[in-house]
Amino acid sequence: MSAAQVAEAGGRLDGELDDLTLARAQRGERAACHALVARYQRRVFALLSRMVGRRGRPLVEDLAQETFLRVFRALGGFSAAGPARLSTWILTIAMRLALDELGRRRPEEAPLGLELIDSAERADAAAEARAVGRAIERAVRALGPEFQAVFVLREYHGLEYDEISRALGVDVGTVKSRLSRARAALRQALEEVRP
Repeated sequence: MSAAQVAEAGGRLDGELDDLTLARAQRGERAACHALVARYQRRVFALLSRMVGRRGRPLVEDLAQETFLRVFRALGGFSAAGPARLSTWILTIAMRLALDELGRRRPEEAPLGLELIDSAERADAAAEARAVGRAIERAVRALGPEFQAVFVLREYHGLEYDEISRALGVDVGTVKSRLSRARAALRQALEEVRP
C-alpha cells in the first residue's frame, strides 16, 4: 500500500489513525468515528478473544462495544503527543475490561482463547498441536489474569514493556517479572507435552 493509499484510508504507515482523522473523531464527526472503529476493531476483538473468548462471541462483542463506547467518551482527552499511541490507549481500555470480566470469574474459568490449526491431511500433527495448545492455555490460565494480560499484550499485540507498564499501571520491572513467569510456565507446560 502506498503512502497515498494509507492516507486516503485514514491511516499512517505505522498502522495508526492519521492526525486529521483523529482530530475529526475527537470532534464527533461520524465518518471519522467510523474510520477509528474500522482501524482498531480487529485488534480489540483479537485481544478480547484471547482473554475471554471461550466464554462466547456475545461476551467478546459486548466487551468490544463497551471498549469503543469508553473510547469515544474519553477521546477528547487523548493527546497524540502524549506517552501512548492511540492503539495502545484503545487496547488498554479493552484489556482493563477483560481483566474486570476475568476478575468476576474463577481463574480456572479464564481461557486464553488460543486458536489451533486443524488439518484433515495431518491428523497427528493437528492432534499434537491441540495438545500443545491446551497445555499452553492451561499454563497461562493458571497464572491468573494479570499474567495473562502481560503475555497477551507482549506476545500477541507486540507492545513494548513501557507501553504495557502504562497500560496496566504497573512498573516495567513488574511487567518483565510477570512475562518471565508466564514464559517459564509455558516452557514447563511444553516440556510436559513434548519432552
